[in-house]
Amino acid sequence: MIRAIHHVALSTANLARLQAFYCGLLGFTELSRTTWKGDQHKIDLVMALPGTAATTVMLQLGATCVELFQFEAPAQPLPAEGDRPVHKHGITHLCFDVDDVEAEYQRLLAAGVRFHTPPQDFGTARATYGRDPDGNVFELQQLM
Repeated sequence: MIRAIHHVALSTANLARLQAFYCGLLGFTELSRTTWKGDQHKIDLVMALPGTAATTVMLQLGATCVELFQFEAPAQPLPAEGDRPVHKHGITHLCFDVDDVEAEYQRLLAAGVRFHTPPQDFGTARATYGRDPDGNVFELQQLM
């Protein structure tokens, strides 16, 4: 029986920059850090990738965990130009529950975070989408 989502993982080319965003701006704290150098056959099997080498950092905020990966191997493809549209197949966004969406929006906007729009009122919630430094979409949502 599945009990809950434990974490969501993001791959990045710049672990320090993405960790600074999630910890410094969003309030996550580092739980653990792991590095391996192409010598972890079991990890390679799980990921279905040969000869992986990476550093991972598990971050936590309340009951939510986000794991950041920076791979050294295998070689990374060049990043796509522009932001990945949210209608593309795959994970579209992470959603963060907030007490005051307008205050969080203004705080993050002042820190240079890009948003698609100011918070919108949907009757049962107020919400907006923003982008982390890698262009991943996150939602700020205040339930009414």
